[in-house]
Amino acid sequence: MPIPQLSAADLALLRQYDTPTISNVIELFEVQPRTAGYMDGRIRACFPEMPPIVGYAATATIRCAFPRSEGTVYSSLDDQVSSFSELPGPPIVVFQDLDDPAVAATFGEIMCSTYQAFGAAGLITSGAARDLDQVRRIGFPAFSNGVICSHGYSHIVSINTPVRVGGIAVHPGDLLHADVNGVTAIPHAIGSEVAHVAAEYVAAEAVILDFLKTGSKDVKKFSEARMECMRQLAELTKRVGARRATA
Repeated sequence: MPIPQLSAADLALLRQYDTPTISNVIELFEVQPRTAGYMDGRIRACFPEMPPIVGYAATATIRCAFPRSEGTVYSSLDDQVSSFSELPGPPIVVFQDLDDPAVAATFGEIMCSTYQAFGAAGLITSGAARDLDQVRRIGFPAFSNGVICSHGYSHIVSINTPVRVGGIAVHPGDLLHADVNGVTAIPHAIGSEVAHVAAEYVAAEAVILDFLKTGSKDVKKFSEARMECMRQLAELTKRVGARRATA
């Protein structure tokens, strides 16, 4: 089944917003429980200062505890980057570490440099990271559950298969959004709408934030600002629902 494709403009719009905002907007569409679709606290940004990334999951499994029966540490890397062309937009590499707990690093400078050169927007792994200074210098966003200095017997076991990372299932081609706050999946059916509704959501929240920036201690006016924010969000939710009902 072909992977739905967002326009370059929609992807650019999504990158303008932080991941919590994208998560809030997804909730408006009521397509899944509010506790579904995002990775848990085990997956953390290696470089919190880097901006949000958006892309399509290029999934793989990896193992570090035991030697591969044949090949080298980087065997299958060429097959993996070759498969990036099957995605409709920028890949985000998503590794499930089959070792539990992790015994060595899933990625380092060579792998991240390779992924970046072949167009990847970032990397997410349930395993560990290394070469953080080098990967930071090349400006490649990465997310992991920790840091380990050695790569052990690191080798890719499979590519383009469903994986489980951060408590959620990730399928090849899933649309992901990630930043310092974590990682969320954007359902394909609402991807473009999420990109365009986000500005309205931010504007509604700004009603409260703008009031607070005035320095006023007037609780009545704060309550009015809060109620106006909630009113705008309620109207936005209705408009989203109406559009989807007629789609």
